[in-house]
Amino acid sequence: MSQRDTAIHLVAGGIAGTAGAVVTCPLEVVKTRLQSSKGVGIPPTPPSGASNSKRVCSKIPKHQVQQYARAGHARTTSRMTLIQCLRHIVQNEGARALFKGLGPNIVGVAPSRAIYFCTYSQAKAIFNQHLPPDTPIVHLSAASAAGFVSCTMTNPIWFVKTRLQLDGQSVTAWQCIKKIYDKTGVRGFYKGITASYMGISETVVHFVLYEGVKARLMAARANDGTPPDTRSPRDFLEFMAAGAFSKTVASCIAYPHEVARTRLREEGDKYRKFWQTLHTVWLEEGYRGVYRGLGTQLVRQIPNTAIMMSTYEAVVYLLTTHFNSSFYENT
Repeated sequence: MSQRDTAIHLVAGGIAGTAGAVVTCPLEVVKTRLQSSKGVGIPPTPPSGASNSKRVCSKIPKHQVQQYARAGHARTTSRMTLIQCLRHIVQNEGARALFKGLGPNIVGVAPSRAIYFCTYSQAKAIFNQHLPPDTPIVHLSAASAAGFVSCTMTNPIWFVKTRLQLDGQSVTAWQCIKKIYDKTGVRGFYKGITASYMGISETVVHFVLYEGVKARLMAARANDGTPPDTRSPRDFLEFMAAGAFSKTVASCIAYPHEVARTRLREEGDKYRKFWQTLHTVWLEEGYRGVYRGLGTQLVRQIPNTAIMMSTYEAVVYLLTTHFNSSFYENT
């Protein structure tokens, strides 16, 4: 792959990631709040005539009371829906709170996606030379390499973003960074990176499915006699649908790692290791706990991935077309 092609994928990945992050930021905040151990819950309504907390607690099943006690803080009996959570945040923290963490998100998403797409395209080119080209094993290997490099280089940014989204107060990114560094040093910014590495499986499934669907779409176009180097609005709609489908399947399969990652990034020492965190959540909250916030995640991921993948393909196509036309004009 030439340096020009590498630069094209770098720019396309950065623009695509930024576009998706800005549009879906409020949903990202809600998802993070729901994944947290504190969560955003609906307080239990006291029975008619109740005058003290003991009568309220008597309405909560004994096993739930024990679970809440193990969690170290009072837990609510149910969680808010997406709409309720959005309304709750706006009413209690203002509309600006829906964009908490957007600064680190914008700072991080462009280099993260740029690093990812650039590494992915380069790795795919390398693996194509040593393995049967454009096969699932090539896509899987390239996606794994890209996910590992991207996670390692950008984890501190996402750590700060999560802390800001979980904070109910108006804390700046710099104040958050200083607080983390004063308490745990540089090592603290990499808490939860094991969960991020486990999340590579989601990215792998996503890209393998996406490449497979994309190959079928391109084959169908070829059968219709459409030139392979041209793109129509229909093509980009198909890329959006392919990206949304592949990401939805991948998210459902690998979602528990997101809950573990959010819990590991919380303040406190309750959650220490990846498997210990998942085990604790399962014991205290059951299977619903390890999939908490999945609905919001899907609502967010579908438009985010559709925007990101279609923007990526569009930018790559436009830049490649521009440079190719400039090359032929100069020759």
